[in-house]
Amino acid sequence: MELRQLRYFVTVVEEGGFTRAAARLHLSQPGLSAQIRQLEKELGQPLLERSSRSVTLTEVGRSVLPYARAALAAAAAVRNAVDEHAGLLRGRVTLGLVSGGTGHVFDVASFLADFHDTHPALEIALTEDTSERMQAALLAGEIDIALLGPTGEEPPPGLAHRTVIDVPLGAAVAPGHPLLTPAGRVDVPLADLRDRPLICLPRGTGVRASLERACARAGFRPRVAFEAAAPHVLVRLAARGLGVAVLPLGEEGSGHTGPLRSLPIVRPGIRARIVLAWPANGPASPAARELLDRMRDALPTPAAP
Repeated sequence: MELRQLRYFVTVVEEGGFTRAAARLHLSQPGLSAQIRQLEKELGQPLLERSSRSVTLTEVGRSVLPYARAALAAAAAVRNAVDEHAGLLRGRVTLGLVSGGTGHVFDVASFLADFHDTHPALEIALTEDTSERMQAALLAGEIDIALLGPTGEEPPPGLAHRTVIDVPLGAAVAPGHPLLTPAGRVDVPLADLRDRPLICLPRGTGVRASLERACARAGFRPRVAFEAAAPHVLVRLAARGLGVAVLPLGEEGSGHTGPLRSLPIVRPGIRARIVLAWPANGPASPAARELLDRMRDALPTPAAP
């Protein structure tokens, strides 16, 4: 039995099949299958049930899986202990990012490129998802750190966080929209959005959760006619007169050069927040801890509302 065979076995389970696991491991599928068969031969029991459509764990495989993961974690800890003394970071760290979450405030690509230059032996994975799913992934240990919009008043228990962006939500509309009358108005009461077609980020995002909470307190449900994960898509839909885009103020110019007017939503005001979040007991690996420290230094601190 070899550690690499255990790693192959765990990867097949995590990916749900040999094809995706082989791609992740940069192996040929026949070679990966042969290694798993060799491991099963050495153990004397099948670990996986194979069919034309899926791969599932046998009863023995379910019993073996936690020990395989523990063995791989122990081997990684040995390497990390040596690397810490040598000042070298290895391994893999996963950063979650809500789509369009930091806009122009934080250049994620440049930050990660600089971090990789400093730690070339470290593998960095970047994943985009809704804030709701990333909060769950952080609590489950599936990702290390995330930039997300809390879907509640605060991130759920078990997560620590630092606010990065805290801005009002605005209603962005095309010229001539009824919300712009009378001329010279400088804001939009939330009640004026009742029954109007809204254009918003999907459920599971902090902006959508903030909007729905505010509307519920005001006694109505928002009528969301269009939704998209990217703010610039919302902007373009609003620019074509398809509804009122609900966006953090400052995002209404994203990806659009034509006329578009954005007014803050008031009575009550609604705020959009992006936070840097991580497990409350700290990231598990030295690599993730180093990335978190660097991000805390690089990210801005918003002004008080």
